[in-house]
Amino acid sequence: MWDSFNQSLGGKLVATTPIASPCHHGPFGPYDAQQCSELQSAWFYPETHFDTSSSIMAPYFTNSSCNPFLPRNASCTLGNYVSYSINASTRHDVQKTLLFARTNNIRLTIRNTGHDYNGKATGAGAVAIWTHHMKSMRILEYRSPTYTGKSMKMGAGVQANDVYQYASFSGFVIVGSISPTVGIAGGYTQGGGHGPLASKFGMAADQVLEWEVVTASGEHLTATESNHADLYWALSGGGGGTYGVVISLTVKIYPELATSAANLTLSSVGVDQESFWDVVESFQRSLPSIVDASGYASFFLTNESFTISPILGPGVSKVQLQQLLVPTLTKLEKRAIQYSKSLSDHPTLANGNGSISAFHIDEFPTFHDSYRSYNFPVNVSQLQIGGRLIPRSLVQNNISSLLHAQRSILGAGIGAIVTGVCVNVSVADPAVNAVNPVWRTSLYDAVISTPFSYTNNSLSVAYANLLTNRFLPLLEDLTPGGGAYINEADFQQPDFQHVLYGVNYPRLLAIKAKYDPLDMFYALAAVGSERWYEDHSRGGRLCRAL
Repeated sequence: MWDSFNQSLGGKLVATTPIASPCHHGPFGPYDAQQCSELQSAWFYPETHFDTSSSIMAPYFTNSSCNPFLPRNASCTLGNYVSYSINASTRHDVQKTLLFARTNNIRLTIRNTGHDYNGKATGAGAVAIWTHHMKSMRILEYRSPTYTGKSMKMGAGVQANDVYQYASFSGFVIVGSISPTVGIAGGYTQGGGHGPLASKFGMAADQVLEWEVVTASGEHLTATESNHADLYWALSGGGGGTYGVVISLTVKIYPELATSAANLTLSSVGVDQESFWDVVESFQRSLPSIVDASGYASFFLTNESFTISPILGPGVSKVQLQQLLVPTLTKLEKRAIQYSKSLSDHPTLANGNGSISAFHIDEFPTFHDSYRSYNFPVNVSQLQIGGRLIPRSLVQNNISSLLHAQRSILGAGIGAIVTGVCVNVSVADPAVNAVNPVWRTSLYDAVISTPFSYTNNSLSVAYANLLTNRFLPLLEDLTPGGGAYINEADFQQPDFQHVLYGVNYPRLLAIKAKYDPLDMFYALAAVGSERWYEDHSRGGRLCRAL
């Protein structure tokens, strides 16, 4: 069966060999100490995974099937990895795969990079439509009843770094992710898509002009605001891997623009807690002004440090950005917390009390230059996360309770991290797409990370449950009726239908039924996923719920 299917695809079927197999004696080959050591040293970098046909970056969903950090005599099996992938290069590959999976009752997933916190790109026994090598990009003139101007059409495998470089070379910018390795046309844009240009132009889903998609029945469609408008609406923010297989995406682009950038690092070493949290409060109070000026900021809070990196101001001068940060810098001085100041060469300075604090600010001729200089890679294979959208009103009216919740999370002593992705995406009409309307009044996406242990599965499970049952409820209690970002949500999120999709869920469910009546497209916490469950007593087989 598989051989004849592979022949029909011209040899594009890839059987999965777990990339950690050199670390074990097993069915995929012998133990190789050198290869294993090299893999272990690179495991936490996205680059290790995103060019493969099966490896995923969310460690929880590998189920330790082939774990590079376990002893060499530990089992190495496919487990929760897909069994096969199709290296798709055309819509015809996708159509043949859909027909094959439907005819033979085989589980199906859609994969580009595996850069997904909730394991949507994998599944036990599944065949994956692997879109990673669909890398075409073109800049076009676009005309429609609602938009006339420059656009970019990209294949389903294009990543953020690809489009940023391509657009900038031609004198344009495009709304994309802060991570350079994220695929743009997949779960990122289909889930909404925040990023460093979101305050300036809106979310990634707000930029969509056309989706080229193959539906579950194999039909090849172009979905726009006026053609298959319901599918266009659902794909633009209603969650990835749910309604069809995207072949290409066409989005608005904008002229390149000068961009200022800054970062600030404050160590808690030698700084009393009152002073430390006073600085944190001052920065969070200043966030409305920053994002309202088209700014973007990411902050990271641990028990040891407070880091703001990056702060980007597209179309904002260095002088203007410095002014927006005056409340935070003034608080540092008022609290007598010394820090180094740099315009471009980025030194750091150790305070006399042993702490290290630094502030840097620059201005660049293009957004792309600022992004390359001030963005740093984030390793995603050592954490498990959940999130909550923080409304502007909470920061403005009850910040003391918000900070108390954040201190409680960090005070648990397990190495948790509180991250804030700060944007103003109120620019778009909530009715134009399926982005959770809660986004439009949010100030930042609060993401809570707990450690993942590759050698102690019980501890990882305990930390995942702590996130669900203790940490996130602290934020949920402060945001009744609120929501979370689909792409950075807790995979165990109770009432995910309301929390992730809001009032859009009933309409999304109806669109799902129209274009995928057999539920070929399943993903954890996706629309319609409540109709299915993974039976772990049967190797993770996907079964219909009663």
